[in-house]
Amino acid sequence: MLLSAEARGETPATVYIQPLGAALADADVELVVTALREVYALSVKQLPRVELPAAAWYAPRKRYRAEKLLAFLTDRKPADGMRILGLTAVDISTTKGKVFDWGVLGLGDLDGPAAVISTFRARKKARDDRHVRERLAKVAVHEIGHTLGLPHCPNAGCLMEDAEGTVGKTDTEYDLCSRCRTLLMEGGHSIPAMPNLPWPKP
Repeated sequence: MLLSAEARGETPATVYIQPLGAALADADVELVVTALREVYALSVKQLPRVELPAAAWYAPRKRYRAEKLLAFLTDRKPADGMRILGLTAVDISTTKGKVFDWGVLGLGDLDGPAAVISTFRARKKARDDRHVRERLAKVAVHEIGHTLGLPHCPNAGCLMEDAEGTVGKTDTEYDLCSRCRTLLMEGGHSIPAMPNLPWPKP
Protein backbone atom coordinates (compact mmCIF):
# COMPACT_ATOMS: atom_id res chain seq x y z
CA MET A 1 0.00 0.00 0.00
CA LEU A 2 1.26 3.48 -0.87
CA LEU A 3 1.53 5.77 2.15
CA SER A 4 1.33 9.54 2.04
CA ALA A 5 4.14 11.71 3.35
CA GLU A 6 1.98 12.56 6.38
CA ALA A 7 1.39 8.88 7.11
CA ARG A 8 5.16 8.34 7.06
CA GLY A 9 5.69 11.24 9.44
CA GLU A 10 7.10 13.51 6.74
CA THR A 11 6.12 17.05 5.74
CA PRO A 12 3.97 16.97 2.56
CA ALA A 13 5.37 18.70 -0.52
CA THR A 14 3.75 22.06 -1.28
CA VAL A 15 1.85 23.07 -4.38
CA TYR A 16 1.01 26.75 -4.73
CA ILE A 17 -2.25 27.84 -6.32
CA GLN A 18 -2.05 31.09 -8.31
CA PRO A 19 -5.45 32.62 -9.22
CA LEU A 20 -5.11 34.57 -12.49
CA GLY A 21 -7.47 37.40 -13.43
CA ALA A 22 -10.54 38.94 -11.83
CA ALA A 23 -13.10 36.67 -13.53
CA LEU A 24 -12.17 33.54 -11.58
CA ALA A 25 -14.59 32.84 -8.72
CA ASP A 26 -13.13 32.03 -5.30
CA ALA A 27 -15.36 28.95 -5.11
CA ASP A 28 -13.64 27.56 -8.22
CA VAL A 29 -10.38 27.44 -6.27
CA GLU A 30 -11.74 25.60 -3.24
CA LEU A 31 -12.57 22.27 -4.89
CA VAL A 32 -9.21 22.26 -6.70
CA VAL A 33 -7.43 22.63 -3.35
CA THR A 34 -9.48 19.77 -1.87
CA ALA A 35 -8.81 17.48 -4.84
CA LEU A 36 -5.03 17.99 -4.79
CA ARG A 37 -4.89 17.35 -1.05
CA GLU A 38 -6.98 14.20 -1.30
CA VAL A 39 -5.44 12.61 -4.41
CA TYR A 40 -1.78 13.53 -3.90
CA ALA A 41 -1.66 14.27 -0.14
CA LEU A 42 0.00 17.59 -0.93
CA SER A 43 0.19 20.73 1.14
CA VAL A 44 -1.70 23.31 -0.93
CA LYS A 45 -1.24 27.05 -0.39
CA GLN A 46 -2.91 29.90 -2.23
CA LEU A 47 -1.08 32.96 -3.49
CA PRO A 48 -2.72 36.40 -3.83
CA ARG A 49 -4.66 36.86 -7.06
CA VAL A 50 -2.75 38.57 -9.89
CA GLU A 51 -3.64 39.90 -13.31
CA LEU A 52 -3.05 37.77 -16.39
CA PRO A 53 0.26 38.66 -18.06
CA ALA A 54 -0.11 40.80 -21.19
CA ALA A 55 2.73 38.85 -22.82
CA ALA A 56 0.55 35.70 -22.92
CA TRP A 57 -2.34 37.38 -24.80
CA TYR A 58 -2.92 36.01 -28.32
CA ALA A 59 -4.87 38.76 -30.08
CA PRO A 60 -5.81 36.86 -33.30
CA ARG A 61 -7.96 34.41 -31.28
CA LYS A 62 -8.61 36.63 -28.24
CA ARG A 63 -7.25 34.16 -25.72
CA TYR A 64 -4.11 33.42 -23.74
CA ARG A 65 -1.25 31.12 -24.72
CA ALA A 66 -0.90 28.42 -22.07
CA GLU A 67 2.84 27.88 -22.55
CA LYS A 68 3.48 31.57 -21.89
CA LEU A 69 1.37 31.33 -18.76
CA LEU A 70 3.55 28.40 -17.64
CA ALA A 71 6.66 30.55 -18.02
CA PHE A 72 4.97 33.33 -16.03
CA LEU A 73 3.96 30.88 -13.29
CA THR A 74 7.40 29.27 -13.10
CA ASP A 75 8.92 32.67 -12.33
CA ARG A 76 6.34 33.18 -9.54
CA LYS A 77 6.79 29.80 -7.81
CA PRO A 78 7.99 30.34 -4.23
CA ALA A 79 11.28 28.68 -3.35
CA ASP A 80 9.61 26.26 -0.93
CA GLY A 81 7.06 25.11 -3.49
CA MET A 82 7.39 21.84 -5.39
CA ARG A 83 4.91 22.93 -8.07
CA ILE A 84 2.69 25.88 -8.97
CA LEU A 85 -0.78 25.68 -10.56
CA GLY A 86 -2.41 28.66 -12.24
CA LEU A 87 -6.21 28.92 -12.28
CA THR A 88 -8.09 31.22 -14.62
CA ALA A 89 -11.50 31.73 -16.21
CA VAL A 90 -10.25 32.88 -19.62
CA ASP A 91 -9.82 30.77 -22.73
CA ILE A 92 -6.33 29.27 -23.07
CA SER A 93 -4.58 27.51 -25.95
CA THR A 94 -1.38 25.87 -27.05
CA THR A 95 0.12 24.20 -30.13
CA LYS A 96 -0.93 20.60 -30.73
CA GLY A 97 0.57 18.77 -33.67
CA LYS A 98 -0.06 20.81 -36.81
CA VAL A 99 -2.61 23.04 -35.07
CA PHE A 100 -0.87 26.19 -33.84
CA ASP A 101 -3.68 27.46 -31.62
CA TRP A 102 -5.57 24.57 -30.00
CA GLY A 103 -7.94 25.47 -27.15
CA VAL A 104 -7.31 23.45 -23.99
CA LEU A 105 -8.74 22.81 -20.53
CA GLY A 106 -5.24 22.92 -19.10
CA LEU A 107 -1.54 22.41 -19.72
CA GLY A 108 1.18 21.02 -17.48
CA ASP A 109 4.95 20.78 -17.85
CA LEU A 110 5.83 17.07 -17.96
CA ASP A 111 7.95 16.53 -14.85
CA GLY A 112 8.23 20.32 -14.62
CA PRO A 113 7.36 23.07 -12.15
CA ALA A 114 4.14 24.56 -13.51
CA ALA A 115 0.64 23.86 -14.80
CA VAL A 116 -2.34 26.04 -15.71
CA ILE A 117 -6.05 25.22 -15.96
CA SER A 118 -9.15 27.18 -16.96
CA THR A 119 -12.88 27.06 -16.24
CA PHE A 120 -13.63 28.38 -19.74
CA ARG A 121 -14.08 25.02 -21.52
CA ALA A 122 -15.22 23.24 -18.36
CA ARG A 123 -18.47 25.21 -18.65
CA LYS A 124 -19.47 23.64 -21.98
CA LYS A 125 -22.80 21.81 -21.50
CA ALA A 126 -22.25 21.72 -17.73
CA ARG A 127 -25.31 21.01 -15.57
CA ASP A 128 -24.50 23.71 -13.00
CA ASP A 129 -21.63 25.48 -11.24
CA ARG A 130 -20.84 22.42 -9.11
CA HIS A 131 -20.41 20.34 -12.27
CA VAL A 132 -17.99 22.94 -13.67
CA ARG A 133 -15.95 22.86 -10.46
CA GLU A 134 -15.80 19.06 -10.41
CA ARG A 135 -14.50 19.10 -13.98
CA LEU A 136 -11.94 21.78 -13.07
CA ALA A 137 -10.74 19.83 -10.03
CA LYS A 138 -10.26 16.70 -12.15
CA VAL A 139 -8.27 18.72 -14.69
CA ALA A 140 -6.15 20.05 -11.84
CA VAL A 141 -5.31 16.49 -10.75
CA HIS A 142 -4.56 15.61 -14.38
CA GLU A 143 -2.21 18.53 -15.03
CA ILE A 144 -0.40 18.24 -11.70
CA GLY A 145 -0.02 14.55 -12.57
CA HIS A 146 1.87 15.63 -15.69
CA THR A 147 4.18 17.79 -13.57
CA LEU A 148 4.88 14.72 -11.43
CA GLY A 149 5.95 12.82 -14.54
CA LEU A 150 2.73 11.02 -15.50
CA PRO A 151 2.00 10.76 -19.24
CA HIS A 152 -1.50 10.33 -20.66
CA CYS A 153 -3.04 7.01 -19.65
CA PRO A 154 -4.72 4.48 -21.97
CA ASN A 155 -7.04 3.22 -19.19
CA ALA A 156 -10.64 4.44 -19.43
CA GLY A 157 -11.81 6.26 -16.33
CA CYS A 158 -8.33 7.17 -15.13
CA LEU A 159 -7.83 10.85 -14.29
CA MET A 160 -4.77 10.82 -16.57
CA GLU A 161 -6.78 9.74 -19.63
CA ASP A 162 -6.37 12.11 -22.59
CA ALA A 163 -9.49 14.26 -22.97
CA GLU A 164 -8.64 14.70 -26.68
CA GLY A 165 -10.22 18.13 -26.69
CA THR A 166 -13.56 16.93 -25.28
CA VAL A 167 -14.53 18.25 -21.85
CA GLY A 168 -17.18 15.54 -21.51
CA LYS A 169 -14.38 13.00 -21.10
CA THR A 170 -13.80 14.32 -17.58
CA ASP A 171 -17.31 13.20 -16.64
CA THR A 172 -16.30 9.55 -17.13
CA GLU A 173 -13.10 9.85 -15.08
CA TYR A 174 -12.91 9.10 -11.37
CA ASP A 175 -9.50 8.21 -9.86
CA LEU A 176 -5.92 7.40 -10.79
CA CYS A 177 -5.60 3.84 -12.02
CA SER A 178 -3.15 1.25 -10.63
CA ARG A 179 -0.81 1.86 -13.57
CA CYS A 180 -0.49 5.56 -12.81
CA ARG A 181 -0.14 4.90 -9.09
CA THR A 182 2.73 2.53 -9.82
CA LEU A 183 4.41 5.11 -12.07
CA LEU A 184 4.16 7.70 -9.29
CA MET A 185 5.66 5.28 -6.77
CA GLU A 186 8.51 4.46 -9.14
CA GLY A 187 9.08 8.21 -9.52
CA GLY A 188 9.35 8.65 -5.76
CA HIS A 189 5.84 10.02 -5.13
CA SER A 190 3.61 8.20 -2.67
CA ILE A 191 -0.11 8.96 -2.52
CA PRO A 192 -3.11 7.76 -0.48
CA ALA A 193 -4.40 4.34 -1.49
CA MET A 194 -8.03 5.34 -0.92
CA PRO A 195 -8.51 9.09 -1.36
CA ASN A 196 -11.75 10.77 -0.37
CA LEU A 197 -12.57 12.06 -3.85
CA PRO A 198 -14.70 15.24 -3.98
CA TRP A 199 -16.86 14.11 -6.92
CA PRO A 200 -19.36 11.27 -7.49
CA LYS A 201 -18.43 8.00 -9.14
CA PRO A 202 -19.61 7.93 -12.80
